[in-house]
Amino acid sequence: MFSWRYADETGNDLGDSHRFPDQAAAEAWMAEAWEDLRERGVEAVSLIEVETDRRVYRMGLDPAER
Repeated sequence: MFSWRYADETGNDLGDSHRFPDQAAAEAWMAEAWEDLRERGVEAVSLIEVETDRRVYRMGLDPAER
């Protein structure tokens, strides 16, 4: 299982997304949702492997960073 952890511009935790069965499903969802998240104040996301709470990777949602 995977989820996205949201952060604001100062790195404060803003919560997590719902869970996805695999990394591909999580990434496909983010490809559609990132603009809405950014409008809601999410500046960065981390993909989390839920079972181990391991961060797979982190990325900013600023279009210049993508």
